[in-house]
Amino acid sequence: MTEFDDIAHRIASTNSLEEFWMPFTGNRDFKQAPRMVAKSSGAYMTDQRGNQVLDGSSGLFCCPAGNARREIADAVHAQMLQCSYSSPFQIGNPASFAAAQSVARLLPEPFNHVFFTNSGSESIDTILKIAMMAQRVRGEGQRVRFVSRERAYHGVNIGGVSLSGMVRNRETFPGVMPHVALMRHTWLAENRFEQGQPRAGAELAEDLQRIVETFGGGTIAACFVEPVAGSTGCLVPPVGYLERLREICDANGILLVFDEVICGFGRMGANFASQRFGVTPDIIAMAKALTNAAIPMGAVAVRDEIYSEITSAAPENTIEFMHGYTYSGHPAAAAACVAALDLYEKEKLFQRVADGEQYFLDAVWSLQDHPTVTDIRGIGYLAGVDIAGDGVAGRRGTALQKDLFLNGLHIKFTGDCGLIAPPFILERHHIDELVEKFRAGLDRL
Repeated sequence: MTEFDDIAHRIASTNSLEEFWMPFTGNRDFKQAPRMVAKSSGAYMTDQRGNQVLDGSSGLFCCPAGNARREIADAVHAQMLQCSYSSPFQIGNPASFAAAQSVARLLPEPFNHVFFTNSGSESIDTILKIAMMAQRVRGEGQRVRFVSRERAYHGVNIGGVSLSGMVRNRETFPGVMPHVALMRHTWLAENRFEQGQPRAGAELAEDLQRIVETFGGGTIAACFVEPVAGSTGCLVPPVGYLERLREICDANGILLVFDEVICGFGRMGANFASQRFGVTPDIIAMAKALTNAAIPMGAVAVRDEIYSEITSAAPENTIEFMHGYTYSGHPAAAAACVAALDLYEKEKLFQRVADGEQYFLDAVWSLQDHPTVTDIRGIGYLAGVDIAGDGVAGRRGTALQKDLFLNGLHIKFTGDCGLIAPPFILERHHIDELVEKFRAGLDRL
């Protein structure tokens, strides 16, 4: 037995569930009835009992090319043998520059500069710093306020929690950043079961104008929005909403930030949601599908003028942006990024989303006749299915998530909303299987 085989055997034969403190999980409940993924390949996972589980949420929206892609694993393996790590501070490695170039090719103009992080949460905290610094070098250091939305999710670091409008996160961790104002979310009862962009609700963008009038536009550094709010339940922007936010930001010198951690890299049937909706922000947050989730990695892209203003403001031979992480642009993650983006292009996966969107949405919308379903929203390869609760928020959704997994389907739930985000490699029969299993789970409630 080789050393590798010995390590693999130790991992496979682990029988203690005590030491690992699981994230966003009821740890005591999980240990009573574990749901383990023993292996995964393509569109399916295999649980500890040997049963196949269809991945209906691309893991956590992050595996559009499916699981265990050899093309990515081989690229990472080769990079680890070539150069497994180099400090990103004052030293470079070719892989990180190649990865930045690969990302920049997908971005809209004028985005040609990419800062690497290790997660979407780190990307958001990085953007907070970039926004403050960009405004300061413009002589606008008084801009210390940020705007976000109710029902927003921008990660779990303290900056992201401060921006997020998910009540339980803010209640649990009350020591958040000051000077954050929240606009209303965009869910409206009159838009129930409407596919794509709802027709009503563009006027909700006027909340930003009211915040400008309340605090003064000259005090606001940036406005953060998910083009399609993901983790909170797939809230699709009403027609004209993002365009109006762009107008208000332009009129008041506010940087517009798009959090594309979930809806970037093809999820909307375009490279990024900004291209799908025809609205170009000033800064873009990325992660998840950046490496097909093979290795943790996040990124921030900025308009060229922001990069130039920040770098030009510092004296020669000094550090222009005092920020970074030990693993920024890690060589192995960078290799995974290059391989993943090459794979998306080679297999035309973004185009597959554009071509398959209507079939996917129609299949999900077939669930609207179920008495338990109270609303469905969706665009691209992302949909949210709300189910009627039982009086305790999230309890019924959590029960359904467990039931579905045990019966061969993985769906990510937020509260009582099932978030369907299939891998782009799925064929129509996979979509049919997904919806059939979801309906069967609803019948068992």
